[in-house]
Amino acid sequence: MGNSHSHASAPGLDMHRAPRPLALPRKRSQAFSTLTLGCAPTPYAPSLPSYREYPIREDASVSDREEKRSFDPPPLYALSTTPDLHEDGAAVAYKAFLKHCPQYQLTWILDALRRSDFARLDRSGETYVDYMGGSLYPESLIRVHAGFLTRSILGNTHSVSNSSRLSAACATEARQAVLAFFRAPPGYTVVFTANATGALKLVGEAFPFTDGSSYVLGADSHNSVHGIRKFATARGAGVHYIESTPHGGVDVSEAQAVLTQHRPRGNRAPCLFALTGQSNISNAKNPLSLIEFAASQGYSTLLDAAALAPSSVISLTDTPVDAMAVSFYKMFGFPTGVGALVVKESFLARLERPWFAGGTVDVVQAPGTIVTLTSELHERFEDGTINYLNLPAITDGLRFLSAYLPFLPLRLSSLTRHLITSLSELRHDTTGAPVVQILSRQPSKVVRSVGEQSDSGSVVALLFLFPSGQMIPNSFVEYAAQQHNISLRTGCMCNPGGAAALLGLRQAMSDLPCDATLRAFEQRMGRELGVVRISLGLASDFRDVWRVIEFAKLMATDIARSALWEEWLGDKTGVAL
Repeated sequence: MGNSHSHASAPGLDMHRAPRPLALPRKRSQAFSTLTLGCAPTPYAPSLPSYREYPIREDASVSDREEKRSFDPPPLYALSTTPDLHEDGAAVAYKAFLKHCPQYQLTWILDALRRSDFARLDRSGETYVDYMGGSLYPESLIRVHAGFLTRSILGNTHSVSNSSRLSAACATEARQAVLAFFRAPPGYTVVFTANATGALKLVGEAFPFTDGSSYVLGADSHNSVHGIRKFATARGAGVHYIESTPHGGVDVSEAQAVLTQHRPRGNRAPCLFALTGQSNISNAKNPLSLIEFAASQGYSTLLDAAALAPSSVISLTDTPVDAMAVSFYKMFGFPTGVGALVVKESFLARLERPWFAGGTVDVVQAPGTIVTLTSELHERFEDGTINYLNLPAITDGLRFLSAYLPFLPLRLSSLTRHLITSLSELRHDTTGAPVVQILSRQPSKVVRSVGEQSDSGSVVALLFLFPSGQMIPNSFVEYAAQQHNISLRTGCMCNPGGAAALLGLRQAMSDLPCDATLRAFEQRMGRELGVVRISLGLASDFRDVWRVIEFAKLMATDIARSALWEEWLGDKTGVAL
């Protein structure tokens, strides 16, 4: 009648809903525990919970239980203070880099991580610089998760069998791990979604917008944040933008002025403020203090942390936003298809879902109109069956990341600054003109110690230029990068407002016709639109940056660039030139 949980009839059993499954424990590998929680300084790494001991069936032997709950231990990490630099010139460049940035050596543990968990990068020869699109998974996380799946029987959580109870334990522990990782105080819960976009959509479709409501957001936001305006306008709310600065992000005083102007008044119609924690194209980090300011003005608050969470410490105790959206594959690479809305239960209770589904209800009258929702708030927002096979990897991935997160701001800011400086100094061999134009926000703060946070991300958005100063088509840059085994990204990154700000197209954006297409927009502008994005992350090291710089030097050399150009034209036309 409701969730259709499978169970046997018994005296006193509510036939409309099965009893809440008891969870079986899952034993973590001691090696994994020691590695991931022991190597990070205590002030920076949150303590992530393990399973509680739940009752298990009386006839299960000790060996059966241990087999069901055990993990394969990951390999021990080799200690090293320097990366393997086999390319000619890389070692010399690395020494010069360390003279200007000696604090980078404090992140040696990430060089060891590169060897142990990301050696496939160097075996394949691929330079991966698209971490904003998706992080790479550590090999030990895959081994641990595969070992657990191999030894376990996991069933649908909408039942009470032993296999379902184990799945329920995985889900419970994953929720607890998420709350602990983001330092959430009591009163928060976790709704598992397919990704951050799914989490943002849940808020947008269920927020009680009405006539007189306001939806305030920054122009430099992902399309998933812009998309909420469709729900807002459909219910009569006004949509109000905070303009992006020329280098992305918002100006604090302007943001406060817009929030003050459109705050709840009179009838106190519900208003929502969505803040992008970090732009995925401009590299700008917006001050989280705007969350507190908006709340003081009467707004409900929503944080898109998809780009912020992979390399920044987020404390919901310090920044008690009403709801926050994240994608786990952007944090530690695996699994894809699982995100979360980390949300205050009080805020969740105010949302009005437009429909119900399996897993969200207790009793449904059919035919009829009566619907009773499940008593668990988070279950009301998890449509159908959650991704229970992959939730154990969320728990272990967060434990993994917690060990290395303190080192990432120092490492990534050092590499980003070096990359920007080196690219900015490059000149064409024929005219002496700059090879690139850096568009994204550049770090202004020098991070000098482990645990210190950076004032920007590790994204470099740029254009490659011909010797004449004209823009080299991004499609050619992407082709040339592919030929040199560099994984980067080009385009507007699903962030049209941020891209328009960086490219100086805000007026052109405002003049778009209602039937605009990208092709027509590009024809009007007379060139391809978008940027080349290089983004660093968990497994990045000096070699990656050095190879990108060497690739840019190739683009500065007329003979090499012309040869690639001819190949590209031939590839496009299918005719060898």
